[in-house]
Amino acid sequence: MNRPAVREARILPTGRAPASEWLKPLRAWPGELLRALDREPAIVRVVIASVRGSAPREAGACMLVGLRHSAGTIGGGHLEWQALNAARELLAGGAPSATVRRVVLGTDLAQCCGGVVEVWIERYSQTDRAMVGAIDMAARGADAYLLSTLGHAGVERRVLSGKLASASAHSPLTLLPAGTRAILSADPEGRSTLFERIDVALPPVWMYGAGHVGQALARIFTDLPVQLTWIDARSEFLPADSADSIQIVHAADPERTVAAAPADARFLVLTHSHPLDYALCRAILRRGRFAWLGLIGSRSKSARFRSRLAREGVPSELIGRLVCPIGDRSISSKWPAAIAVSVAAQLLRDISTSAADGAGSRPNPVSELPCTSGDCAICQQPARGAE
Repeated sequence: MNRPAVREARILPTGRAPASEWLKPLRAWPGELLRALDREPAIVRVVIASVRGSAPREAGACMLVGLRHSAGTIGGGHLEWQALNAARELLAGGAPSATVRRVVLGTDLAQCCGGVVEVWIERYSQTDRAMVGAIDMAARGADAYLLSTLGHAGVERRVLSGKLASASAHSPLTLLPAGTRAILSADPEGRSTLFERIDVALPPVWMYGAGHVGQALARIFTDLPVQLTWIDARSEFLPADSADSIQIVHAADPERTVAAAPADARFLVLTHSHPLDYALCRAILRRGRFAWLGLIGSRSKSARFRSRLAREGVPSELIGRLVCPIGDRSISSKWPAAIAVSVAAQLLRDISTSAADGAGSRPNPVSELPCTSGDCAICQQPARGAE
């Protein structure tokens, strides 16, 4: 049987990688910025400083732009394209070293998001290395914030962390609403101040098991906004090195690590052993302080575990928090990667629901504004049913 010829397609030989790299999320930008300054004389950081209405990314999302490399994204599309052009202008040198741009996505860029964003664009050079190092050190801890003020003389930066952050007149409890990582303000003298949280405060996920599904989940979590702690007793199944987003723990007795997890941890139990699965679930439930507990397995495994937990005196309200089976039941594939995608989606849904419940939701009138550009991608599409 003859196969049709594939035209105008470039097929790479086996083992040969394309010249470009996979686009990766930017997690801890201070450390990445410090490493980027080892390669290039200057780097521009582009930050979504404020958002009203609908926008491609949230306030605090940022990207780094150099002459040869870039990292992160502010949502792609026309907004990011314009931001890249502005960043390259700053890379060319001269004054100013920073700028703030207000963009009405529908009117200015013909995007259908319908919101208004302010973008903070700032150049870091070799003379800023000491400050970037201080920012990086603070970001590795908890409750770390950066206060950047743009005036006529350039940008003044101040790092706040720990007790200093909570005791400061610019207390993050006052300036940053719950769930917000950045806020932009302006004073009557024309100075703009960006206040942002710089520590990597991502939801902690503790995953037990490094089998096929565990390894597939670990690869997915690398690109998701979670901080993964990955535990297994079998060192040969754990990678020798890992991304910054994964903490690998080789534990001869995984059950003993449960007590070290933070109170807001989400647990995934998917080990190679049913007795170990049970011991872990029992330890997590008896501990009581956790955000979510998921166990891989069938309905019959779930029923057996629940029955035994009840016989051993675990309160019914705690047993009711055990999620088993895990994943989206509408996905029938048993491939480890398919199961991993299903479980990751379930976990993200729980994280999003918890964040919405904690922060509350307020309607934003800007998001209800009709599109006024008339020439955006969606407006140009024919109406449903039209030819």
